[in-house]
Amino acid sequence: MPKPKVYSTHELFPEARKILETTCEVEYWGKPERPAREDVLRRIKEKDGLVCLLTEKVNEELLRNAPKLKIAANVAVGFDNIDVDACTKRNVVATNTPGVLDETTADFAWALMMAVARRLAEGEALARSGNWKGWNLDQLCGTDIWGKTLGIIGFGRIGRAMARRASGFQMKVIYTDAQRAPEDAEKAVNAEFRDMNSLLAESDFISVHVPLTPDTRGMIDGPKFHRMKAGAFLINTARGPVVDEAALVAALEGKKIAGAALDVYENEPFIHPGLKRPNVVLAPHLASASVETRTKMAVMAAQNVVAFFDGRLPKNMLNPAVMKRA
Repeated sequence: MPKPKVYSTHELFPEARKILETTCEVEYWGKPERPAREDVLRRIKEKDGLVCLLTEKVNEELLRNAPKLKIAANVAVGFDNIDVDACTKRNVVATNTPGVLDETTADFAWALMMAVARRLAEGEALARSGNWKGWNLDQLCGTDIWGKTLGIIGFGRIGRAMARRASGFQMKVIYTDAQRAPEDAEKAVNAEFRDMNSLLAESDFISVHVPLTPDTRGMIDGPKFHRMKAGAFLINTARGPVVDEAALVAALEGKKIAGAALDVYENEPFIHPGLKRPNVVLAPHLASASVETRTKMAVMAAQNVVAFFDGRLPKNMLNPAVMKRA
């Protein structure tokens, strides 16, 4: 029996390739730049499976061009690039890679928070410039994190990992979410529930950890920036469109907030020019970018594909109804 044909929009790490290639015949995109849409549509035509990144849209257009497609495995926990309903209608299994990047993402959110609070990007640029004249009392003075209030928007796995780290800095942790967490979950990380407006008013640092959905798109908008403290900092490692970038720029320009640290953007890879300012730390979508974690993500996606073609239930299905029909 011939092996299922799979197209991967990235070469993947060796550990993931080994898993995939035991069961599947795999074609990899091997160039450093992301594949053009027309190239993806052309290569997917005769494929049974797809391994993709967030940059590839798995929507009606792609599904129409891939009549043999049976599974789309996203190498990410977020899946706003996948039209799950469209996949379900066409009996295409969709999977993601949850759980393996929680701690790494929380680490990076903390790195961003500390960098913007202590003006690290400005200091690093000064040190490299050749213009540093030596230590001075008020040179690039930033803001302490220790003892401040951390507000977490989205109290899922990553939000809770963020909260755990706050204990070492003796921070007060408050959070908001669509539903309040169980009491034991709050006690485990010493976090207190707040409604959105209260969290915005109380927090010195606000870290965003919600998925991108119709309800969260543009969630952090102009009125919410006006409710924040003038000395507050916004950190976003979730999804760019959760934050209204024009409103963020206006808040920064009007000194409604003290600064921001961003890993994701509303129209990636485009970054709003108004964000390229000294009190904003910018990173190119690096939150899960450790070798260990990205390898685990790729391996999990490969395992999802192999499980499906072996007749087993993939662990991370986004539309289990498809398998129930089979």
